[in-house]
Amino acid sequence: MSEAPLLAIENLAIALPQGAERPLAVDNISLTLARNEILCIVGESGSGKSMTAHAVMGLLPQPHVRATAGRILYQGEDLLAARPDRLRALRGHKLGMIFQEPMTALHPIMRVEAQITEVIQQHAPLGSTALRDRVTELLLAVGLPDPDRLRRAWPHRLSGGQRQRVMIAMALALGPDILIADEPTTALDVTTQAQILALIRRIQAERQMGVMLITHDFGVVAEVADRVAVMQHGRIVEAGPVAQILRSPQHPYTQSLIAAVPRLLAAPKPPPADAPVVLQAEQVRKTFRQRSWIPGRGTEVAAVRDVSLALRRGETVGIVGESGSGKSTFARCVVRLLAPDSGAIRLHGTDIVPLGRAALRPHRRRIQMVFQDPYASLNPRRRVGDIIAAGPIAHGTPRAEAERRAHELLALVGLDAAAATRYPHEFSGGQRQRIGLARALAMEPDILVADEPVSALDVSVQAQVLALLAEVRARLNLSMLFITHDLRVAAQVCDRVAVMYRGEIVELRPTAELFARPEHPYVRELLAAVPGQGWLPAIQG
Repeated sequence: MSEAPLLAIENLAIALPQGAERPLAVDNISLTLARNEILCIVGESGSGKSMTAHAVMGLLPQPHVRATAGRILYQGEDLLAARPDRLRALRGHKLGMIFQEPMTALHPIMRVEAQITEVIQQHAPLGSTALRDRVTELLLAVGLPDPDRLRRAWPHRLSGGQRQRVMIAMALALGPDILIADEPTTALDVTTQAQILALIRRIQAERQMGVMLITHDFGVVAEVADRVAVMQHGRIVEAGPVAQILRSPQHPYTQSLIAAVPRLLAAPKPPPADAPVVLQAEQVRKTFRQRSWIPGRGTEVAAVRDVSLALRRGETVGIVGESGSGKSTFARCVVRLLAPDSGAIRLHGTDIVPLGRAALRPHRRRIQMVFQDPYASLNPRRRVGDIIAAGPIAHGTPRAEAERRAHELLALVGLDAAAATRYPHEFSGGQRQRIGLARALAMEPDILVADEPVSALDVSVQAQVLALLAEVRARLNLSMLFITHDLRVAAQVCDRVAVMYRGEIVELRPTAELFARPEHPYVRELLAAVPGQGWLPAIQG
């Protein structure tokens, strides 16, 4: 007789508020999770996968979003019928959760130790010595070295991977039976992502937990899953063992998600024939200095060290590296959002480094930036049409002409004219990224600097934005600096790739050549860390 499941979701329905795009966020789904199993729930934003996870934890924003049918059974107990005090007792103790964005889930003015001890003290109060020993044990268990230093650290002082490990330590503090991980690696570098996935897999095996991992990336699924459930529009469209789903997906939506995962294969691309150099960076340096109230205790971080590269007309050069490698700092130096300490940045032969604000103004429209987080870079109080038209108007374009051009650009990036009258919060992440691109193109630039433009998007939306960038580049003969931590994305769009490590370019070659024969150990490490490589090339190629 088979063992009863640790968690059973039966005919669950979750209603959305009146006026939402559909009545049910989750529509009559059933799932089981066994002990010592990793179940991956896969789908795009809006598919209902995170709502399902929040329903299990009793974290739905009621009464606006609520479960209207079905049961969620934890070892036979219906969590939907449990009283709030019972749910509080189960959360952390029996049900642990890792949230997608640890910086928003961690309290910004509490040190790491206080955040972990708060979880423990709510359920199993310990003395101060035992509590400190438990925190140290947890930090070591999730692979954080020097726990004495890290437990006293503030969240903003930690890297993304360190913050995610702290979240895992909090979720594991009381040894739960079930761990729910909601997109735990979405915005992480490939090497950090590989470490976090290996950590979750190791801890699950050691503690015999059931793990429900929410993701949109089949590369992640291939690395960790035992079983897979694919969700679309609130329904499960396909479910089964991971090998079955990856090797022979039956539903068209599952097939499209797998096909949208970028391949780590780059087609050889000839360099632009005799194309002029439009951007030349020479020995660019940027150091950040942090002062201290104690004399002599200030710190310096050399973010960019003597970086040199050339960008030709119509070419896309990728700048790849982990967080802290200096790639985004270099990009901001190129567009003069940061002033380099030394070196030259020649835009069509003119060095823009020594130029003051007034002298720099006519050059700014020739080089524009598409930011990583379009929601943070778009003014929430202004309509989209006004956001796109603002730059040209500031540079002397008549308002009527700028507004007409804004409507043309919305059509160019695949949005209808009605979008001009709406606000940024009314759009999805992929649509906001299209608006950010339209705003950059409104200045009619020669060069686009795209800083992680698809890192937080679903793979299918990511594929659409990458195709749009390629189309716009070809149509307008633009040059592009493409900043990314994902080598799979770089393979799709870049003619050449520069790999940065600790502020320096360690390898710069044509994309196909670099991927086929990486020379630097760090480049080989990045390529080896890309998730799902054992499965996806065979499926896609």
